[in-house]
Amino acid sequence: MCSPRLPHAGAVSAAQNATAPAAPADTRQDAPKNPPPHFRQLAVLGCGLMGGSFALAARAAGLVQRVVGHARSPQTLHRARELGVIDAAAPSAPLAVEGADLILLAVPVAATAATLQAIRDRVSPGALVMDVGSTKGNVVAAAQQHFADRLAQFVPAHPIAGKERAGVEHASAELYRGSQVILTPLPQTDPAQTRWASALWQALGARVRTMPPEAHDAAYAAVSHLPHLLAFAAVRALAQQPTAAEWLGLAGPGFRDFTRIAASDPDVWRDILLANREQVLRQAQAFRAALDAFEATLQAGDAAALHALIDHACHIRTAWAAGAYAAAPTSQTPCTEPPSSTSPR
Repeated sequence: MCSPRLPHAGAVSAAQNATAPAAPADTRQDAPKNPPPHFRQLAVLGCGLMGGSFALAARAAGLVQRVVGHARSPQTLHRARELGVIDAAAPSAPLAVEGADLILLAVPVAATAATLQAIRDRVSPGALVMDVGSTKGNVVAAAQQHFADRLAQFVPAHPIAGKERAGVEHASAELYRGSQVILTPLPQTDPAQTRWASALWQALGARVRTMPPEAHDAAYAAVSHLPHLLAFAAVRALAQQPTAAEWLGLAGPGFRDFTRIAASDPDVWRDILLANREQVLRQAQAFRAALDAFEATLQAGDAAALHALIDHACHIRTAWAAGAYAAAPTSQTPCTEPPSSTSPR
């Protein structure tokens, strides 16, 4: 059985170790330092899973008195009102933010620039403005270009939460509870706004960290964006083979678990991968080098080398699951778990 332990140099070559990214600098804010803020009016731009869940969570926590929403789709807006996610529907983003002292952008990352430009002149002085985008470099660039006179009010945020199924119908007040939220304030961001943002997310049950946007994008290219890309590619690689239908009928839990994130929203992940493409491509190169090492041991029939590579990965995964690294979950998954079944799921 693999017991949790930190990476050891003997399991991998010096060249492999050289590709390991340095841990991004961050500031943890897990313990609340401020009382939870209360807001008169929340404006949610994008009433889907993320925005809808934020509205429900803020309302359930008693942090907002009124919620005004806007969405590109009239059907989504109607459904959000019908489900009680919002109190009022606005026909445009500028009208939605009028009078709001809390504004959440829950739009696709590609729409951030246009949204900030549209609302800039309607944002009340002192209002806290956040987004929930999965990439931060492009969000910061958009804010610097289109929100320059409001940068003190803007706190970019990335809640590490979600579901495979999008849409306001799947919004939940519990979505962010126990999750991690990364804040990437700009140099121009008012520190008081960052403190309010941190206290707000903590009041929703989240653990909060702050880090530079560049460090955020590098880290999440490795732990989120590349894994999604690999899952998409693995499913396509199988689907393009003549026997794909038969083999899919034989797939079991291992295939299900590995490819789960391949069912993610195509529009969302197209935008994320393009927005963070430089970091994703860098991680793809690192993955290709690691895959080459595995292929080399298979071609050579080198059982000892192959075992060492697998054992090293096993220990890293087990240590992460046991909490050896920052922000690790509390569950443990030993390397001796039963092999995947070949029966259909």
